[in-house]
Amino acid sequence: MSRTSADAKFIPLNVAVITISDSRTEDNDGSGDYLAASLEHEGHHIVHRKIVKDDRYSLRAEFSVLIADSEVSVILSTGSTGLTGRDVAPEALEPLFDKTIEGFGELFRTTSITDIGAATIQSRAFAGLANGTVIFCMPGSPNACRTAWEEVIRPQLDARTRPCNLANLMPRFNE
Repeated sequence: MSRTSADAKFIPLNVAVITISDSRTEDNDGSGDYLAASLEHEGHHIVHRKIVKDDRYSLRAEFSVLIADSEVSVILSTGSTGLTGRDVAPEALEPLFDKTIEGFGELFRTTSITDIGAATIQSRAFAGLANGTVIFCMPGSPNACRTAWEEVIRPQLDARTRPCNLANLMPRFNE
């Protein structure tokens, strides 16, 4: 079980928030708003925020720019992880990964079962590393983002979390 070390220092990270959707706008992007507010509340810096259409090549182009940007340490994306024809995030983004973080999707689905039951099998939440950038891709609903953030992502982006966390590993991802 993770715990927060009282003697460790918080390290603010530079994070991009991407909403993948054909229907969301700045006025109704509840999931993106939730993630941005949660990151800021914790003390992280939002260095980029955008809504990108559900299109394989648009996603690859947008994420490639962020992955190449040395100022971006983490990308949180919401949407396009389901099973419909327009849900293409895994197919679009996984080829960009240097390494996958299989545990994220596994833990997200395990945690989600208490809220949505067997419907959790329809989630293709996933994560990986690309050029030293940590990328978490979660479903588009605000409740799913809340579950992913509170149960999995927040402790992993907090350098005070023990026994280990991604924030402390970041300098070593490209070694």
